[in-house]
Amino acid sequence: MTRLTRAEQQRRTHEHLLNAGRQVFLRRGFLAATVEEIAADAGYTRGAVYKHFGGKEGLWLAIIEAGADAHLSGLRDALARATSREQVLAALAPADPSDEDAAKWSAAAAEVLAATAQQPETATLIAAIQRRHDDEVVALLTEHSKRLDLEPALPLDQAVVLLGALGIGLALRQTVAPASDPGAVLAHVLGTIFR
Repeated sequence: MTRLTRAEQQRRTHEHLLNAGRQVFLRRGFLAATVEEIAADAGYTRGAVYKHFGGKEGLWLAIIEAGADAHLSGLRDALARATSREQVLAALAPADPSDEDAAKWSAAAAEVLAATAQQPETATLIAAIQRRHDDEVVALLTEHSKRLDLEPALPLDQAVVLLGALGIGLALRQTVAPASDPGAVLAHVLGTIFR
């Protein structure tokens, strides 16, 4: 059995805490989740969460940054393969807009936004992650819209904000008043933006 180096152990602990944090935030929401519960789910003490992330807010930031990076990677690949408007629309639409985990995640994200509104340092960090993500999505859509001769109905920076807000709104609505077909709503809006 090979012993892990200190750096490998730290990377493993970091990943275990990220995964546990995602699961606890999905299960309990951001406000009800505790550092102790996250650490216990990962098999560590609360000190590990503070050492790696500085606390619950830092863990949240790391999770959303990793999620943004994963989304961008998937979108980059899907758009690179797209040869038609329909494939661009499919790349922009979530696989399942009524996904229960997506709804729970959006509810937790809404809690974070409300909780950090009075914490300018954390709000600034969240805004920076969102801005970087949005800027990269706009760049990807600009590149592939030109390549495929698509002319969006509104400026792409506005379209990206609209689609993000709509996605979050639809997911949140699913938690309290499920719509019959949120995918159809999103598909209609995407079709309107990319005529």
